Amino acid sequence: MKNLHAKLFYFLFLICFSLNAQEQKPNVVLFFVDDMGWQDTSVPFWTKETAFNKRYHTPNMERLAKKGTKFTQAYATPICSPSRVSILTGANAARHRVTNWTLNKNESKDASDEQLEFPQWNMNGISNSEDVPNSFVANTLPQILQQNGYHTIHAGKAHLGAKNTPGEDPLSLGFDENIAGHAAGAPESFLGTENFGNGKPGKEEWAVPGLEKYHGEDIFLTEAITREALQSLDKLAGKKPFFLHMAHYAVHIPIMADTRFYQKYLDAGLDKTEAKYASMVEGMDKSLGNIMDYLEEKDLEENTIILFMSDNGGLSAHARGGEPHTHNAPLNSGKGSAYEGGIRVPMLVYWPGKTSPGSKVEDYIIIEDFFPSILAMTKSSIPELKQKVDGQSFVPLLEENKQSRNQRPLFWHYPNKWGGSGPGIAPFSSVRKGDYKLIYYHKDRGFELFNIKKDIGETINIAKSNAKKTKELAKILSAHLEEVNAQMPLDKRTNKKVELPIKILENE
Repeated sequence: MKNLHAKLFYFLFLICFSLNAQEQKPNVVLFFVDDMGWQDTSVPFWTKETAFNKRYHTPNMERLAKKGTKFTQAYATPICSPSRVSILTGANAARHRVTNWTLNKNESKDASDEQLEFPQWNMNGISNSEDVPNSFVANTLPQILQQNGYHTIHAGKAHLGAKNTPGEDPLSLGFDENIAGHAAGAPESFLGTENFGNGKPGKEEWAVPGLEKYHGEDIFLTEAITREALQSLDKLAGKKPFFLHMAHYAVHIPIMADTRFYQKYLDAGLDKTEAKYASMVEGMDKSLGNIMDYLEEKDLEENTIILFMSDNGGLSAHARGGEPHTHNAPLNSGKGSAYEGGIRVPMLVYWPGKTSPGSKVEDYIIIEDFFPSILAMTKSSIPELKQKVDGQSFVPLLEENKQSRNQRPLFWHYPNKWGGSGPGIAPFSSVRKGDYKLIYYHKDRGFELFNIKKDIGETINIAKSNAKKTKELAKILSAHLEEVNAQMPLDKRTNKKVELPIKILENE
């Protein structure tokens, strides 16, 4: 009898231990904003507060920054789909080859160019099948978390794969739930009174799916998606740890007024377009606050990691009020650009028990770093991966923040042509290592070198005056492009591929 009692006690102990371990697995909220620039917030990410920081009202970003860690040099890619694929796979854009924005199956969205013919990139996005051409097959972040016991929820913009391919549906990529995500990268409308674009002839591919219950209501898309996400968490009721990929359509175009906040910005003297944009920013911030409030009310705050990130720099080339290419100042240019305005973005992390309140990390990181970082934070068991991971975990920066990693090279590769035009908006490859950043333009084979620490606005090109550094970085960039077999455009004048940057310098 004693042995039976002992075995029963041991069995109950194992059950309790297992349940406790399950409870302790941290929840994860990845709050991912679309087209949000480095300056689109009242949280300063520079050495000082700027006029833009004073323009916007983001109290919940301030609240998150006070609780956690602010990354002042966080980088994404210049446009959306490449960043979204990198964050879910850990691969650099040159490797996964989803280098431009996706929409229609096997259809490139490159703008036409008289001189360059653009390569056959992975225009179908991520796929779970080798049978889908022009796609990147990978073990995705939600899929791995799902295998580690997580309930995975996608809410908002997906834009991970083309129409009529597996990647258009987040459910095929490891998500248990999909709220309003599909192939399109923008909503036809942010307004419930306009049914979020549903019913507009010829606009079906842009209409936001799955939110019919809000059609006809006076509700902004950001609010509707937030409500749905929180209702999903309520249904879960602590049965499993969760991963919430809160990927807002805001603050992408069309720029539309969130009437809850619009008037205050008009009263502050902004023109109508910029007042609408600022209202969208504040609506996004309210969503962050709603989620933080929910976690506190449900006693989940101390077991939930919150990561805040944007998919590229802020739009500035068109559609905005005021002077183009200035909305991310002191950074140069904006979305689509090789310059800092196109790739540097706001980033915040709150990790209970790990991040120091109000702390700051000045080491640079890049979007593919999220994949290994989240898997490390959740202590997830990682299967043999189909893809090679380029990202490096930023967990050591949060736990120690002692050893700088700013000598590690970061890479960008955009052998495509976006629809906008302006400074640095062109097919390019670039590298940052230490304080220096080299940009190689595919069209004219030109080089720009900047000391980012001394010249954050990238106003002084020192490529010729510091030829040694230019050649050093060109070698590093060329080695990366060669290692991943990066695709390069074809020069129509010579019918040859654009050379690697080091080849140009060696032939001078």
